[in-house]
Amino acid sequence: MSSVISPKAEVSPRAKIGDGCKIFPFVYIEDDVVIGDNCIVFPFVSILNGTRMGNGNRVHQGSVLAALPQDFNFVGEKSELVLGDNNVIRENVVINRATHRGCKTVLGSNNFLMEGAHISHDAVVGDHCVFGYGAKIAGDCRIGTGAIISSNVVEQANTRVGQYAVVQAGTTFSKDVPPYIIAGGSPVEYHGVNPTIGDAAGVEAKVRKHIANAYRLLFHGQTSVFDACIQIDQQVPDSAEIRSIVDFVRGTEEGIISKI
Repeated sequence: MSSVISPKAEVSPRAKIGDGCKIFPFVYIEDDVVIGDNCIVFPFVSILNGTRMGNGNRVHQGSVLAALPQDFNFVGEKSELVLGDNNVIRENVVINRATHRGCKTVLGSNNFLMEGAHISHDAVVGDHCVFGYGAKIAGDCRIGTGAIISSNVVEQANTRVGQYAVVQAGTTFSKDVPPYIIAGGSPVEYHGVNPTIGDAAGVEAKVRKHIANAYRLLFHGQTSVFDACIQIDQQVPDSAEIRSIVDFVRGTEEGIISKI
């Protein structure tokens, strides 16, 4: 099925548009753009050089994809924004492409970005994430699959959010948020294990108890983070979920958020 492109849209003849797409009036698409099949691009969207978009995406009014990085190290190098499939990008969302040649900003598949969200240069986002109204993700951040970044959250540069974590509305944070937890407040603190991970991530009840025990050792013990990881290894039954927690914590560069 051929795509329907409004004659009122400005689409470069060099851009590659897949089958079954609908491009509304007043859309602007530059030369070095690849759009997959069955995408819908609503009016007043700008899709700029470096965009590599998968299939089934919906991009709503006023959004800008592959905007130039807001990074003082950017000197005009060719880079990319790579999007997977079936993302919903609502009004006035901005996603920057990467800063340096050969690098990528990445948004996975099946994500939902609400109005006014902003994902900055070189960020990497997994699948099935939700970004609330006005959420701001700074450069070089990493966000795992299934994470929920609530409205008006500000994630500062070089930080990570683990898979199926929830960051509560209005939170600003500059340290890593480990997997499967709820974080929020000012300053940001640990607020327990995400109770929805059974349904969202398919985590068995006994493993959820193990996760709670792991975080009891990490956030409520009287030891260092390093020693808490050793205690988790020794005291908590091993599983993919427990291993992801320990690996995440041991891999931190900015440190992890504090306990209550």
